[in-house]
Amino acid sequence: MSRKVTDKAVGDRPVRRVKTIIIGGGFSGLGLAIRLSQQGRNDYLVLERGNDVGGTWRDNTYPGAACDVPSHLYSYSFALNPDWSRSFSRQGEIQQYIKGVAEKYRVLDKHVFNCDVTSARWNNDTAEWEVESSEGSFVADTLVSAIGALCEPALPDIKGINDFEGEIFHSARWNHDADLTGKRVAIIGTGASSIQIVPAIADKVAHLDVYQRTAPWLLPRIDRPYTKAEHLAFKYVPGFQRLSRAAIYAARETQVVGLAKFPALMQAFELIARAKLRHEVRDPELRAKVTPNFRIGCKRMLISNNYYPAISRDNVDVVTDGITEVRASSIVTEDGTEREIDALIVATGFHVTDSPTYETISGRDGRTLSEVFDEIGQQAYKGATIANFPNMFFLLGPNVGLGHTSMVYMIESQLNYVADALATVDRLGLKTVEVRRDVQDEYNVDLQRKLSKSVWINGGCASWYLDKHGNNTTLWPDFTFEFRRLTKNFDLSAYETTKTSRADVKVGAHQ
Repeated sequence: MSRKVTDKAVGDRPVRRVKTIIIGGGFSGLGLAIRLSQQGRNDYLVLERGNDVGGTWRDNTYPGAACDVPSHLYSYSFALNPDWSRSFSRQGEIQQYIKGVAEKYRVLDKHVFNCDVTSARWNNDTAEWEVESSEGSFVADTLVSAIGALCEPALPDIKGINDFEGEIFHSARWNHDADLTGKRVAIIGTGASSIQIVPAIADKVAHLDVYQRTAPWLLPRIDRPYTKAEHLAFKYVPGFQRLSRAAIYAARETQVVGLAKFPALMQAFELIARAKLRHEVRDPELRAKVTPNFRIGCKRMLISNNYYPAISRDNVDVVTDGITEVRASSIVTEDGTEREIDALIVATGFHVTDSPTYETISGRDGRTLSEVFDEIGQQAYKGATIANFPNMFFLLGPNVGLGHTSMVYMIESQLNYVADALATVDRLGLKTVEVRRDVQDEYNVDLQRKLSKSVWINGGCASWYLDKHGNNTTLWPDFTFEFRRLTKNFDLSAYETTKTSRADVKVGAHQ
């Protein structure tokens, strides 16, 4: 079918009206869909640009893809999985888990797949969100962004990269038709994806150049398959799996003290990382190249048992000179060296603080999220609401990210808040809710004050945690159970509200 006919078919569809639209069907969007269904709120749709649920875990299918949070903690508390095969699960198993949960809770029919949202605009006159997408137009009372931070691949701005004639793809858009066996391959980046990809392909390729801008800190990956006895205990011994989960949670949570409150305590982790580096990289010259020049924890701490052995292979080179140009079949570095390659893998992460999706969402005064963030920085209230965007909620919004434990815990905390907000709106017959700007400002001043003591600010690195204003707008600077406490209930007094019956009448405890 031609593009023109397809577009006309979409354009001819009637506008679909629902109470709530959720953008994104990953862990957070799926979680909210389940929560709404459990509350008996079935007037919602999930608009998902992919062909299935799963988000990050659907898209990142590169060799070696796996989670760096233990399996039992990286799952919904309401849908524990006694069948995890190992202590740190791999991509395919996580994706199967997410699909299984969606099927179990019967919410797949609420998803519109292959639906790319192109714009979402707040209409002041009707007090509704008007959403345009590749699958037609929608109107909703409430919009929930469950897009997530790791969905828009960031491509490096390197001269000539579009002229490369060999295989080229981002780690999050892996081309499984490309056979790298016996090829000369380059990979740009040494972050979380790269340290999993390099060991997975190093023994297959003829030669691998690893282009490193900043060396990461690596800790041991305490990973192993679960025994049959453990599987039986997870499945049949009451409370055993929840106890295991609680123990993992408690152990992980202790890291916050060093990361956010007393960075000097990170020295213990640094000693472990240095010992690992010295033991696994015997060549002094290579060891010097891959020794980080910042305090551990400042950038994301990575876990791997096979990255250092992989880069120590004879057919692997770590290149620390900056790239000046990509040519048709080679890469040229600042020292003038030209290295011939057949394939180029871009593992340069994602648009976290500058997501292109922000340009598609317009608020009460017509400004987009991008324009608002450009002025004030990426700020929200409890990571869930932003002044100028009425009846809109975020899952995994600003300062909800973590560097030490499971994001699913934070997602479930936000589900509590958003679900209670929607229930409050219904109970009180509210037409609009919009966080007060003074409340949002005060919240963010307190956040940045807490963050100012953290290793993320004081560790001597430049990371994707920071926005262009130099503020950490990505991470939560406290214990996760404190975030859970803050988001347990919707705090109406922090919001400007209007009633359904008379849009000009204000209600709320702040009056």
